[in-house]
Amino acid sequence: MSVPARRAAILATTAVAAACVFASAPIAGAQKKAAARQPDVFDELYTKGKKANDAMKTLTAHFTETTTSTLLTRPLVARGRVAVERPSRVVLRYAEPDVRIVLIDGNKMTMVWPSRSIKQVTDIGTAQGRVQKYFINGTAADLRSQFEIEDHETSDKAGTYYVTMVPKRKQIKENLVRLDLWIDRSSLLLDTMKMTFANGDSKTMAFDDVKPNAPIEPGTFSLER
Repeated sequence: MSVPARRAAILATTAVAAACVFASAPIAGAQKKAAARQPDVFDELYTKGKKANDAMKTLTAHFTETTTSTLLTRPLVARGRVAVERPSRVVLRYAEPDVRIVLIDGNKMTMVWPSRSIKQVTDIGTAQGRVQKYFINGTAADLRSQFEIEDHETSDKAGTYYVTMVPKRKQIKENLVRLDLWIDRSSLLLDTMKMTFANGDSKTMAFDDVKPNAPIEPGTFSLER
């Protein structure tokens, strides 16, 4: 898999994972210290977060994606819309500065980039399996077995929780070395996520107009739309 395709796979599967932990992610971090004092508190609150999260079947939002790289003289900013239909359908529709689509449907990811004459289909079954195992069907302990999770007492974004997830597995760290999440304190929905890659490049996605359980228009997950 090429580097752009691998990055797209990480981005899209991370979007799936983020959609799956909107409610539970801040609990996973914020209750870590409390769990040390009262072992049952963490599991209880995490379970409540999972229940709230399980009620969310769809999600739509606008996104602003900022990419930094040693190959770029300045950050590249792109905008578009994302739609999620759980458990495993995600579409990222970029509108500017260049139209392109990243579509996940089950274990298949398709990236269509008309201006570059790219249509690439990738099997992401392994990554999807990890999302299912650790983010959807797993427990808080399962997440901590795969990530060092830290809740920061302060956040540079007002009204948000700030959680850092650092993968423990060497296979994951070869590509993604750090995931930062900012979660809205009132809605417990994802506000921003930042992925830092092994070579120092980063990709930040900020979300607005986030609508859980929003109606999904026909054709949303079609490449022909």
